[in-house]
Amino acid sequence: MDCRSPAAALLAEACAAAGRPSAGAELIRAGENTLWRLPGGVVARIGRPGQLHVAERELTVARWLHRHRVPAVRPLGHPPVPVAVRGRPATFWHELPPHRPGTAVELAAALRRLHGLPPPEGGLGVLDPFVRLPERIAAAALDGPDRRRLHDRLADLRTAWRELALPARPPHVVHGDAWSGNLAVTATTAHLLDFERTALGPAEWDLTTTAVGRHTFGTVPPRTYAAFCAAYGADVTEWPGYPVLRDIRELRLTCYALQQSGADPRHRAQADYRLACLFGEHGPRPWGWTALG
Repeated sequence: MDCRSPAAALLAEACAAAGRPSAGAELIRAGENTLWRLPGGVVARIGRPGQLHVAERELTVARWLHRHRVPAVRPLGHPPVPVAVRGRPATFWHELPPHRPGTAVELAAALRRLHGLPPPEGGLGVLDPFVRLPERIAAAALDGPDRRRLHDRLADLRTAWRELALPARPPHVVHGDAWSGNLAVTATTAHLLDFERTALGPAEWDLTTTAVGRHTFGTVPPRTYAAFCAAYGADVTEWPGYPVLRDIRELRLTCYALQQSGADPRHRAQADYRLACLFGEHGPRPWGWTALG
């Protein structure tokens, strides 16, 4: 760990507040959240500024899953709440054994189990599929007309979401960002992780991510998608409301690409391509979007 870097200094403060050593910490990933490997099989997660409530929800969800014997990343018992350092939340977790991302079938099985659980007492709040989109559009390097078109698309989708005829059933606990990278498969178990967006909402939202991989990205082969649907027990694309969820997901993925291109110019071409697809300049799906490396 380079003790002179701002991220390392932040980690040192968080560890000191939690009574944990930071010497020898190794950076795992730096992004919207920063993950560090600490001595003793511990992972420190430093969140974004002003996200203390999100970190509290992550801990609540992880402990709730543990009570229901659902494999998931586990927070340490101490500290029991996030540590606030310079306006950022820090949480501490047990490190998983060596693992790989989940397959489509493994993800489907994990989601089916998650969606079948009774919600935790006290609730989780309602799913907001538009969280942070206005800020990402405002911060993106766009000309005036494109920014207005994105804001207009966001407004149209907010209306479509409000008017969506959801299935007549109580809301499920949904993961909120259900892709293969948020299922860590060890030699024996598939663990759910990353509960920033976990909330009460339609189960179809979690299924839409894989459907978009099939029909927008074109990266999920037909047989793999069929196996995903069979393992879960439903194909979300057969639901009349799917196009609304798909369009929201595509907008989120485009805005994320725009955000990432601001930090790394290598992503600009992909961000521009996704934007053009949303504006109808590249014909029907699949559009062949590529993941951001």
